Amino acid sequence: MLPPLNRALEEPVTGLTRFDTRWLTEAVRLREEHAGLLDDQEANRQARQHGGDLAQRIERRALWLAERDGMVTALRHWKQGARLALLGLMLFAVLSGAGLAFAALGDGTRPVNVFWALGSLLGLNLLMLLGWAVGFWLSGEHGAGLGRLWLWLAERLARDAQAAQLAPALLVMLERRRLSRWLLGLGVHGLWLLAMLSALGMLLVLLAGRRYGFVWETTLLAAEPFINLTQTLGALPALLGFGIPSEAMIRASGATQPALEVARQAWASWLLGVVLVYGLVPRLLLAGLCLWRWRQGRARLELDLELPAYRQLRDVLMPSSERLGVQDPAPAALPQAELSTPELGSHGALLVGLELDDRRPWPPTLPATVSDAGLLDSRASRNRLLEQLGRFPPERLLIACDPQRSPDRGSLALLAELARNAGATRIWLLPAVADETLDATRLGDWHEALERLGLAHSERLPLAWLEHGHD
Repeated sequence: MLPPLNRALEEPVTGLTRFDTRWLTEAVRLREEHAGLLDDQEANRQARQHGGDLAQRIERRALWLAERDGMVTALRHWKQGARLALLGLMLFAVLSGAGLAFAALGDGTRPVNVFWALGSLLGLNLLMLLGWAVGFWLSGEHGAGLGRLWLWLAERLARDAQAAQLAPALLVMLERRRLSRWLLGLGVHGLWLLAMLSALGMLLVLLAGRRYGFVWETTLLAAEPFINLTQTLGALPALLGFGIPSEAMIRASGATQPALEVARQAWASWLLGVVLVYGLVPRLLLAGLCLWRWRQGRARLELDLELPAYRQLRDVLMPSSERLGVQDPAPAALPQAELSTPELGSHGALLVGLELDDRRPWPPTLPATVSDAGLLDSRASRNRLLEQLGRFPPERLLIACDPQRSPDRGSLALLAELARNAGATRIWLLPAVADETLDATRLGDWHEALERLGLAHSERLPLAWLEHGHD
């Protein structure tokens, strides 16, 4: 009986999008570039066994490693932190927009200077929009400060040590197709859109609940520039049904006393229309453009198979025989000398020895229904047997181990891999050779380690179980 984690690693990771899969693949690549290759023998075997092209096998390998090392869970934590950070930025945008509107109109005790109010509502927005446009066309680094803030908040809120490579992997992956400009642009314009919606909503609330007078004031300029500017700015909102103060109303608003009620309504309608058309609509259109380009680019994201880390995996995950295909017809029989382990069907029993020395006669006498897989004494022999078991898993597998050796992590990991490819597995702890006795402490270590793995063990050859499936 295998531990649940081992069985879970045999299945593909669920709940991940295609984008998440490529993201984790890049994170695994960056981790291996910084810390060296991971223990990937089982991951490579799983990727080869499931087939597909090189990119699919690389992703399958990365998902297996990410699940084993906790990076899938870290990704979920990181995404939760990113959502919380985004919610915090959205709340800040809403409060900022409402604050701009309140600062522009005040509490109603004093007349509102029309163009000061307009500057408060649209000035910073338009300056930031101009900065975004310049940065977009010159370097594509618009929104980098906001992006760094968002990534920093997401990492702090995730609180997962395994998430260290996720943010760098995301940036590397997005920069490959220059998608970061569209994602950050979507964030910048989306937050400004939310701020302007909040400002417009607060304007409606204040104008509906209080009585405001509107004036314009100047010392150097004449009235004509204000009249022309007001009518020019109001031309587009007027197409949507918003009002424009008449020339007489504009001139009257320059007097010491605020204008009459009809002028107040005209100025309020003009102000709402200008904020909507010049503050909210441009952000809405640009956010829609960035969202469209982001979705298009995300759908075309692929792994860069020319990266050195991926080129090194080509020979491991795509053996030359698979890449080239079958060139000659299959012979009538395979030479026995080329097979180190017998081909097994999906039934039957198999005996294999793990790192046994030549003082032990091998193999023991076996029934005809039990096959001998030989000795595993090298990396190549282990890989060959794992490949064979992946194609033809036996119904029963008996692994003979020398309890005089220490149960190191490498041996225990191999036992777990072998056991995952058999219907039932037992460990045969061999007796001591002639003139020697077993170390009781080391034998106890074996018992404890095998119990942690969930593997049954015995100190006698279980021939009845091998042959018939029961004792």
